[in-house]
Amino acid sequence: MTIQETARFRAWAPGRPVPVGSILSSLRRGGGDPCYRVQADGVVWRATRTIYGVDGPVLLRLESRPAEGVVRAHAWGPGADAALDAVPVLLGDGDDPRGFAPGPEHDRLVRALRARPHWRPCRTAAVFEALAAAALEQRVTGGEAHAAWRMLVTSFGELAPGPAGVRGTIAAGMRVPPTPQQWAAIPSWEWLRAGVEEARRRVVVAAASVAHRLERTVGLPGEEAARALRTVPGIGVWTAAEVRQRAHGDADAFSWNDLHVAKNVSWALVGTVLDDAGCAELVECYRGHRYRVQRLLELDGATRPRRAPRMTLPTHLPKVPR
Repeated sequence: MTIQETARFRAWAPGRPVPVGSILSSLRRGGGDPCYRVQADGVVWRATRTIYGVDGPVLLRLESRPAEGVVRAHAWGPGADAALDAVPVLLGDGDDPRGFAPGPEHDRLVRALRARPHWRPCRTAAVFEALAAAALEQRVTGGEAHAAWRMLVTSFGELAPGPAGVRGTIAAGMRVPPTPQQWAAIPSWEWLRAGVEEARRRVVVAAASVAHRLERTVGLPGEEAARALRTVPGIGVWTAAEVRQRAHGDADAFSWNDLHVAKNVSWALVGTVLDDAGCAELVECYRGHRYRVQRLLELDGATRPRRAPRMTLPTHLPKVPR
């Protein structure tokens, strides 16, 4: 019996092209993410838990077959059936891009949409999972955050089901992120060993204590969900947006308070680097789709030119919600 024969399987016919790789790319926390792998042919593997672990861990394999008009999904583990049921929503089936039309004056955005006309925001419904990863990214470089995620998930997450336990397979060694209880139980010295200071550790632990409540925010409208997420100490505008982009599939959840996003977006749209206030005014015409604007430009590689040396991180980080 082959590995695929041991999996649960479904084929989804969406009636439109589904670029699995670009839709799910925001879920990847660096090239060494133990929860996410991509084959050379574009097949995506993802280890996760179904909503708040109700159905348990799952390893999901997603393959787009444009010629057949289907996405082929294989899943292993206790959460397999629930994960397969959620594949259409995961891949943006609940998103409504109607009404989004880049203005002709925003040529870079016009080209970005033309290059990826079928991109949709993903929707994992795994709120705490997205929040834990986003909290690790607060006020540090992407490389540092990804290294911390990799170390903590590898050390305290469990081996993913199915082929993750079979040596020599593409999924070998993949891990499922820890449960909220497991995150909260990580010893303080292990956080420090992963390069995570007390402020970020406290955010994850505080969120773990109310994870059930946070998972329910997937049913709330965007701004209401943001307010609910921000009731957790240490969760600010930026972290709430990062969660909404991935767990809620919110096409309007722009990453405000980010060191680069507003500057890159404004530069791509009008050739001028603007701060958050200036960029907010610029993208107001796209309200309802502001994250769509951000992500399409990111996928198109729209990054402002930098002439100054890269900023260094402060030794002592400010304790403000991000």
